[in-house]
Amino acid sequence: MYTHTDPHDQGLLDVGDGNHVYWDVSGNPAGKPAVLLHGGPGVVSPGGRRYFDPDAYRVVQFHQRGVGLSTPSIAEYETDLSVNTTHHLLSDMERLREHLGIERWLVFGGSWGATLAFAYAERFPERVTELVLVAITNTRPSETDWLYRGLGALFPEAWDRFHEGAGREDDVVGGYHRLLNDPDPAVREKAARDWCAWEAAAVDEDPADPDPRWADPEFRMVFARTAAHYFHHHAWLEDGVLLREAGKLAGIPGVMVHGRLDLSAPLVTAWEMAKAWPDAELKVIRDAGHFAEGAMGEALLEAVDRFR
Repeated sequence: MYTHTDPHDQGLLDVGDGNHVYWDVSGNPAGKPAVLLHGGPGVVSPGGRRYFDPDAYRVVQFHQRGVGLSTPSIAEYETDLSVNTTHHLLSDMERLREHLGIERWLVFGGSWGATLAFAYAERFPERVTELVLVAITNTRPSETDWLYRGLGALFPEAWDRFHEGAGREDDVVGGYHRLLNDPDPAVREKAARDWCAWEAAAVDEDPADPDPRWADPEFRMVFARTAAHYFHHHAWLEDGVLLREAGKLAGIPGVMVHGRLDLSAPLVTAWEMAKAWPDAELKVIRDAGHFAEGAMGEALLEAVDRFR
């Protein structure tokens, strides 16, 4: 992977509704523009820029509304979540593109970032040069149900604790959404711990080496509250709309990299998108899971280098 110096440009962009979105730019100021979409939703991943040759690319990163260095933080109970939706994020991307004077850019994203990338490219295809995506999702209700219910068949003890944390409600995500917006901070904090304990048990691929961020109360609250908010509302996307409208991606070349052993985002979504998107190349990594490591990382590097 490439080594980047600190960003040479950065700031907070006023996107309206009282929100300011953090952004930064690294690499070659005259290079090919690329924008990186982080996952989660709510998990900022600055290391994504290391897939990009800093001599060839002008790499733009931003923190989605309410997370990372963007303000106000979703961790604050008073933050208005009604103005934090997928459609607001798409508008924020366009404001940032215009603010930076970029005509078109390569869009790079993983997991939730892949959903956001598809939604952006289908709405603004004229602004996208290529798509490079990993751990493909569409955030359909069936995918959310698998992640927060179906996957419990493989991790029954952890899911039982997760279900208990939601008060045994049938709608587990809805239960956590309610708890994470409870006026009592102790209720919210317990819900955030329980939500992140499930993520650590079922999504982290090496339980013996957990993500140290799970120990940070602010990170837990931002991640849990953001994820529950988006998944409870099915990302404000009609069920299956990204797959039905994949024909709008015609003419946009792209690479999707997916691990066959990805438990949290099964391969079927990437397979369906590859059949519906005329210019897509799907690379299935046999022994890989959800995270871009090893052969998955190598496939991403190859794709990004190809498009420079």
